[in-house]
Amino acid sequence: MRRGLRTAVLIGLVPALLAACSNDDLTPRDFDRAREFVLSSLPPLPPDPSNRYGDDPRAAALGEKLFFDTGLSANSGVSCGVCHQPNKDFQDGIPTAFGIGQTKRRTMPLAGAQWGGWFFWDGRKDSQWSQALEPMETPAEHGMTRDMVAREIVTRYRDDYEALFGPVPPTGGWPYFASPLLPGEPMEHWNAASPEAQDAINRVYANAGKAIAAYQRTLKPAENRVDRFFEARLAGRQPAEEDRLSEDEIAGFKLFTGKARCDNCHSGPLYTDHFFHNTGVAISDLEKPDYGRAIAVLFLRQDAFSCAGIYSDAKPEECRELRFMSDDPTVFEGAFKTPGLRGVAGRPPYMHAGQIETLEAVVDHYVARPDPFASLPDFDGKVVPHGPHTDVPEIILNAEEKRQLVAFLKAL
Repeated sequence: MRRGLRTAVLIGLVPALLAACSNDDLTPRDFDRAREFVLSSLPPLPPDPSNRYGDDPRAAALGEKLFFDTGLSANSGVSCGVCHQPNKDFQDGIPTAFGIGQTKRRTMPLAGAQWGGWFFWDGRKDSQWSQALEPMETPAEHGMTRDMVAREIVTRYRDDYEALFGPVPPTGGWPYFASPLLPGEPMEHWNAASPEAQDAINRVYANAGKAIAAYQRTLKPAENRVDRFFEARLAGRQPAEEDRLSEDEIAGFKLFTGKARCDNCHSGPLYTDHFFHNTGVAISDLEKPDYGRAIAVLFLRQDAFSCAGIYSDAKPEECRELRFMSDDPTVFEGAFKTPGLRGVAGRPPYMHAGQIETLEAVVDHYVARPDPFASLPDFDGKVVPHGPHTDVPEIILNAEEKRQLVAFLKAL
């Protein structure tokens, strides 16, 4: 009993002892918060029940080939890797992604995304394999039709495909230039095809997405200077000289986890809650405002490639995110997914459509708390009934505090 009490007392004293052994002004509370953010606190990657191949090295090897294959585009010039560039944290550094044409949203980085449950800025996909499929069939991205993608897979990757997924289905009855999503001829050709041909194409298409997702699951976030600094201090060691945080960076960490309330959304070792918030970002196209998550929730349950769809490997009870998802679009008007902040200084511009150029301007934006959705028509044609809406709490920072907060963000 006494030994247990002594152990408990010693454990309780650790934060205080850590705070006392350096002059960096860190408190026991700061050390407690730091434990939540260091990369070593990232839990093991959970399996994706909808993708039985998600952790198969053979699938990852095939997925890597597909990820960088420009042949999976209408002009043979676009691949997943064109927008998700490895040397740029798997994004492209431009305001909105450009494939065959211009898109309306920014490219999201991929490293660490596999720990989340929703994909795309609006979360309209509930798995990485389902997310990987949509750009191929989008005119402004890869510009392919579904049958074109499936044919490329079974023609050029037959051996890899069959070693993983089994025999390629007969392609004799497959339609050409066919897609259930693209109006005009592609949709007409798709609807004219037999159910068996549609299912065979969908199966190959889904399996291609599962292979790409297996590769993406290998893209882990990198350790940064903040991790190394706090890992050393939490272990009772002084960090290496090159890993030390400056006074401003430490002050910025205190603000990030305190007065500035950044960690309301940017929480945990990936600096994201993987959820959706309206942060009042300027609308890039007033003629066609982007309502974000509000539109996505209307269609998620009907997606054939969702966790609950027929091409998923999951049991219905395993699709927890989808089962308990809110279907109410009014609570998600103008809401977009919280991006992770690791390496954030190296990937301007910021927000879902690259509306803000610098981290300094991002901090100014959150202090200002604008709400451009307050007077816009709702997506059903009505005026937004709830008046001003933003998920950003009131934040009051002076010029020095803003500078310190930015210094911390740049250290990530």
